[in-house]
Amino acid sequence: MIRLILLFTLAATSLFTGGQPVTDTTRGVVIADGKPLAGVSVVPEGKRRGTITDESGRFALPGLTGKLKLHFSAIGFIHQSKDFMPGSAKTFEDTITLIADSRTLDDVVVSGTMRAVSKMESPISVEVYTPVLFNKNPTPNIFESLSMVNGVQPQLNCNVCNTGDIHINGMEGPYTMILIDGMPIVSSLSTVYGLSGIPNSLVKRIEIVKGPASTLYGSEAVGGLINIITKEPASAARLRVDFSGTSIGEYNTDVSTGFKVGNATALLGINYFNYWNKRDINNDNFTDVALQNRFSIFNKWAFRTRGQKLASLAARYVHEDRWGGEMQWNNKLRGSNQVYGESILTNRVEFIGNYGLNAHLSADISYNYHLQDSYYGDTKYYAKQHVAFGQLRWAANYGRHDLLIGLPLRFTSYDDNSPATAVNGVNRPDRVFLPGIFVQDELKASEKVTTLVGLRFDHHNAHGGIVTPRVAVKWSPNLNNTLRLSGGNGYRVVNLFTEDHSALTGARDVVITEKLRPEQSWNVNLNYTSNFKSAAVLFSYDASVFYTYFSNKIIGDFITDPRKIIYDNLDGHAISKGVSLNTDLSIAHRLKLNAGVTVMDVFQVERDATGKLQKIPQLFAPKFSGTWAASYSFPRYALTFDWTGRLNGPMHLPVVPGDYRPGMSPTYCIMNLQATKNFGGTFEVYGGIKNLLNFLPSNPLLHPDDPFNKASGKYFDANGVPRPETNPNGYTFDPSYNYAPIQGARIFVGMRWTVTGK
Repeated sequence: MIRLILLFTLAATSLFTGGQPVTDTTRGVVIADGKPLAGVSVVPEGKRRGTITDESGRFALPGLTGKLKLHFSAIGFIHQSKDFMPGSAKTFEDTITLIADSRTLDDVVVSGTMRAVSKMESPISVEVYTPVLFNKNPTPNIFESLSMVNGVQPQLNCNVCNTGDIHINGMEGPYTMILIDGMPIVSSLSTVYGLSGIPNSLVKRIEIVKGPASTLYGSEAVGGLINIITKEPASAARLRVDFSGTSIGEYNTDVSTGFKVGNATALLGINYFNYWNKRDINNDNFTDVALQNRFSIFNKWAFRTRGQKLASLAARYVHEDRWGGEMQWNNKLRGSNQVYGESILTNRVEFIGNYGLNAHLSADISYNYHLQDSYYGDTKYYAKQHVAFGQLRWAANYGRHDLLIGLPLRFTSYDDNSPATAVNGVNRPDRVFLPGIFVQDELKASEKVTTLVGLRFDHHNAHGGIVTPRVAVKWSPNLNNTLRLSGGNGYRVVNLFTEDHSALTGARDVVITEKLRPEQSWNVNLNYTSNFKSAAVLFSYDASVFYTYFSNKIIGDFITDPRKIIYDNLDGHAISKGVSLNTDLSIAHRLKLNAGVTVMDVFQVERDATGKLQKIPQLFAPKFSGTWAASYSFPRYALTFDWTGRLNGPMHLPVVPGDYRPGMSPTYCIMNLQATKNFGGTFEVYGGIKNLLNFLPSNPLLHPDDPFNKASGKYFDANGVPRPETNPNGYTFDPSYNYAPIQGARIFVGMRWTVTGK
């Protein structure tokens, strides 16, 4: 296969250059990261043929006169163009700098080991994604963008208010830790709606670790973590504007600016998203998608002394007003029992800071305040949360050893008006102190072998001491192949109100059968990475086999009583196992393909009433899933076409006894098309179609014509007992049957304008 690709590449390159002899008429040199770059295609605008750069990064084109534009393209780099006037008899020589494209082989990562290393050098497998990938299918927030990542599933948990969480390898959202710049500030209460409030505009890259990472990051990193790395102020454009809209009335605006004050650089970003269009395309008298009006502002400062980074400080404020419900609902009916609506007001403040005390010691701090004022029908849910985090990190190198020691402290204060903070009818806010210590040693045993050993101890004020170890081995027989084997332990301290948001819909009561214990997980992951790179072809693949065993797993029973959610520790265990494959292919700088597939089996084993063990499949965990992003560029016209999509196999769904809806979802595909036209490198327009196949899920709501389950009504008698003549199956309103967004095909258009320079 590789030989065929090479033959095709050589033939294409020969045709591309046309076999023309190189003369010293028009010259230049192409660099990247200050080094010459070979194999870059150089094409004059309006010409069908050009040349490529040599080993020194230089190129030469014969006989060009007058004002011209050259186009520069290379695998793994963003297309660039440059105007020049060579003159009638003079030669032209200049330096062109190319910028790395998404998912290059030498990405710098920090999430695996808490220190900046090359992705290929990291003993922990880390996946890296940049906005270049997400721009192939533009979305207004991180939550929706992550649907492009193989093995990661943004899951909507409520068809009315559109709350959601992130599943990694089939495990529910509470098992995924969300970090911003390494700080655990998106957790607990904020995971309910906070993910949709993070705009793509502030993202430099996203790092994903699949499997437990509690040794470095503590509670919640049981199934994996997603670390959102924000942009550096020093590299920010002077002005960047990105505006987009869809044919159904979704509008998103991102404006950012970078500036310098003395020895400090700063980035200021503003995001506004609005969707205020009532739609009911499935005719159930409920809004298909929650209406949203969201504003956020982000400001990040970097302070430098003598050219060295000394400290950084970032702040973000988010305000959102969203609602979903019956089509006749309006804000005057908020909290009433006349027309059903779920209305959520959110205010959130975040601070993130880092200070380098010396060459080895640094301090990390973060704080966030989250206020949620909401009604689910006539049930009020009012919650406040404070999360403060501080950490001292000491890192040093001793010969072949890279040592890391950390002293983290996390404080969480949570209060609401629900049963989560009620003890014997008295409100008692939940306060958690979680100090800890972790030690990690990364040993370069040889040129080919690296080992990592880590151990963490946390002390929870309610659960006592918790120990989490981790070990990993990396073997690289050569520069193009790497094998990683890692194993470790994870734990999670429960925040009940985030276990399943349907507990807050007003349709069910929460029941806790006993004092819940922390969950534990053990994970083994085998990962193999290989790549091939030539002047015209880049091909790489990343294959993993994973197995995770959970004990003390907390489960919500939706089946026993349709009016209740019964929480308990699992009398048994749970398992997530499977294989995944990611591939990247680029040919002749024009065709690029990212594709991945995951096959998994996620289930729990528990004892039934007779004491017999039974296997119960995990809800919302597709047996197989796949993602792809294919791009083809026409450098001559500065035009790119993108085809992206996600395929989900059948998954188990929450049905009730006598439910007329199937317990398994169908196999379905959401695909999108986009065309992008660049004008001079600073301005581009884009547009296309989302959900090209117009896929829609069936019957997402149960009993939508009686969302309040009214007593003495058509379906229930005065005692709330289902009437056999009108409600023989005892249906109650339930919005949790969800496996895909209720949005049909829609057109989108947008523009990006970037102003660089000082």
